[in-house]
Formats: sequence, C-alpha cells, structure tokens
Amino acid sequence: MADTPTSTGPAGKPLNRGFGRVLVFVYGVFALSASARAGVQIGTKFSEAPLAYSLSALAALVYIVATVALARSSATSRRVAWFAVGFELLGVLAVGTASLVDGKAFPDATVWSDYGQGYGYVPLVLPFIGLFWLWRTKRHQPVAETTAAKG
Repeated sequence: MADTPTSTGPAGKPLNRGFGRVLVFVYGVFALSASARAGVQIGTKFSEAPLAYSLSALAALVYIVATVALARSSATSRRVAWFAVGFELLGVLAVGTASLVDGKAFPDATVWSDYGQGYGYVPLVLPFIGLFWLWRTKRHQPVAETTAAKG
C-alpha cells in the first residue's frame, strides 16, 4: 500500500480519528509538559541531577515524536509511532526500575522515574494504550488478496 496520509485502519476510518485523536491529544500534553519540565530543570539546576534532567529531555523528545507520528496516518508515520511508543515503554520501565533500585542516582524526579508516579502513573499506562491502538488499527489485507498474492 502506498505511503499516503489517507491510509486507513480496518474500519476504513483514518487512524487519527475518534479515540486516536484523544491519544494524540494526551501525547501532545505530555510532549508539552515534559518539554517544559526538562527546559526548566536543565536551564536552572542541571548540575544537581544531570542524569535525571537528561532523561526528562529524552522523554520530552520521545513524546514529541510519538505525538507527531500518531497524528499522521501514513505507513511511515505508523512505523515511527511503533518505534517511539515502544521506546517509551522500555524507557519508563527501565527508568522506573532504576529510580526505585538506586534512588541516589535520581536526586530529582523525571517524567519516567518511579514509573511516572508524579504524573499519576499515566507515563506507565500510556505506552500500553498507544501500542494497543497501533495494533488495533493496523491495516489488514483481505484473505482473498493474501491468498492470491501467494499463488
């Protein structure tokens, strides 16, 4: 299928409509809040917790990429969204675990520390929802086309 901005999911609706639009909005809010947090942290007290503040900036970047990728419906943007949301899940699990195991390495919180406790654990739940949405809206080829392509 061509890489067009009008690619659709199994129901024939654009992927960034309905619940997808809500998901893009939530990712956009996290992109803005994580960017603002990282900007303030890095700009005012970077030397106090460089690892934590760098991870806040990384989280912000991931949320920005995920927001843009989820807002578009092209095949390329879907691949980028899979990567960004998957990376987000790995990041929140790794940083969440590391912040609990070695709290001294995280003298100040990041978006992902303590599995996103400071954000009501939304950073922990959001990538699962994002991955489910990407899986749920993946393009399906009708059985006849799949069989004909093999023959």
